[in-house]
Amino acid sequence: MNIKHEKQKEFRPGRGYTKEDWDAVDSPPLTAEEMASMRPFREVFPEMAAKMEQAIAARGRPKVEAPKVAVTLRLDPDVLEKFKTSGKDWRAKMAEELRKAAGL
Repeated sequence: MNIKHEKQKEFRPGRGYTKEDWDAVDSPPLTAEEMASMRPFREVFPEMAAKMEQAIAARGRPKVEAPKVAVTLRLDPDVLEKFKTSGKDWRAKMAEELRKAAGL
């Protein structure tokens, strides 16, 4: 889903801050000199950047010992249809049959 956020150009009540908060914030556009003097976050805060990268890397599925490999395989339509009619886990059933045929 792609949500386009509109930049707020004037104060609108009911958004979690007051008119005084809105007026207290002064964010003029950056000058070319300010832009040129900026450095990457990783360069300014290397320890914090490393911790953030570790936290991001720790998310997701755990690593498996023997991950499956994606392959492209051309099969006869009747063979494929036979496996597909066996249910949602037809791929696992096909893999099991291949394991048996390979003697594993």
